[in-house]
Amino acid sequence: MMSERTVLLLITITATAWLAGCSGAGPKPVQPATPEQQAQLLDRFKALEGEWTMPDEKGVPQLAAVFKVTSAGFAVREVMFPGTPHEMTNMYHMDGQSLVMTHYCAIGNQPRMRATSAQGNRVEFGPDSITNFLPTHEGYMGSVVVEFKNDNEVTYFWKHLNREGKSDAAHDPAFVLTRRR
Repeated sequence: MMSERTVLLLITITATAWLAGCSGAGPKPVQPATPEQQAQLLDRFKALEGEWTMPDEKGVPQLAAVFKVTSAGFAVREVMFPGTPHEMTNMYHMDGQSLVMTHYCAIGNQPRMRATSAQGNRVEFGPDSITNFLPTHEGYMGSVVVEFKNDNEVTYFWKHLNREGKSDAAHDPAFVLTRRR
């Protein structure tokens, strides 16, 4: 049985949490993206919808990514290396006037990156935050540059960061994807 003191403490904590939730300290609205920002950012990733290949070590094209517009057009889901043990997911969505990408990594952490630049045929993402960064993780994907060559070719230049947030160039993959259909 709980003592009266424990019950009173639980009631106090519950009431405080409930009142804090009612205080109007909810989410802060953001300014919506302009049509130009939408076109330069999320719409570019929407245009990738479909299947993309990448050559394997023998040069044979293999399915490397599947892009799907989802959530009533407000998000894009990319599945990297579908059906393999290293399958990963990237989610792209607008946060007001900024494009955000969350990388659900095969090692179990989830780096969140925010577009820092979108000029010409490039969108650059820099680190924003990371969840589930465990003591056993040596690093994480901290940034990526996406280069849109044309409607049928896109290159990803990933930047791996070590535990201290410094570049780990030995683990910086580049993926050249070609549209399959």
